[in-house]
Amino acid sequence: MKRLDGKVALISGGARGQGAAEARKFVEEGAKVVFGDILDEAGFAVEAEINKNTKQATYVHLDVTDETDWISAVDTAIADFGKINILVNNAGIVIDRVPIEERTVEEWDRVQAVNSKGVFLGAKHVIPAMRNAGGGSIINICSVAGYGQSTTQEPAYAASKGAVRIFSKVIAAQHAKDKIRSNAIFPGPIDTEMVHEAMSDPKVLAERLTRVPLGRMGVIHEIVAGVVFLASDESSFMTGGEMVIDGGATTM
Repeated sequence: MKRLDGKVALISGGARGQGAAEARKFVEEGAKVVFGDILDEAGFAVEAEINKNTKQATYVHLDVTDETDWISAVDTAIADFGKINILVNNAGIVIDRVPIEERTVEEWDRVQAVNSKGVFLGAKHVIPAMRNAGGGSIINICSVAGYGQSTTQEPAYAASKGAVRIFSKVIAAQHAKDKIRSNAIFPGPIDTEMVHEAMSDPKVLAERLTRVPLGRMGVIHEIVAGVVFLASDESSFMTGGEMVIDGGATTM
């Protein structure tokens, strides 16, 4: 028996990187998957790859700041696969670091909209479906930026991830009665397109890694392994938890 047999997952930010890897791994572990993004060409390519033998996954356009997109994604999951057992709030953005007094309101609002509001909207529209399914697991991809090393973090991003950290606990406390679990994962720097775009200067990346005791970036499968554990029944007594996968960064 596979670890996610019989489960249906909805994943945001699934067209590339960590989200796409989660979609592939979930299917390998027996789940049906609906995954969304705003990168439609890449998303449909991942869908075609996963479904080369039989339909296991559906890609949908999902701007996580748009409530109607979330409603459509939930409706698609139920129409295609009958239920939702797992939500992975994976979508997120980073922006260039500037002093707080130079950050524009528009930039601040955009980061909060994607990284924080997007998680709220996902939970809002998935929780009723999970309740109807008899429970489920919500996994919010947070960041060490919302956990520690505050002297070096970009403030808007850190604030958005701090919000996700607490929101995850609120879901856990308020929806345990519905057999819905909620946990957050706190990655350090991971070898993804987003991290390389944020730290395109090799000197900046090298300096960031001086604050990681293991001295390297994490790789995608190291995060996906944690996501699969939290999605599976192996973590059935875990809710409101914080899984830090950061190479030791938050020990510094």
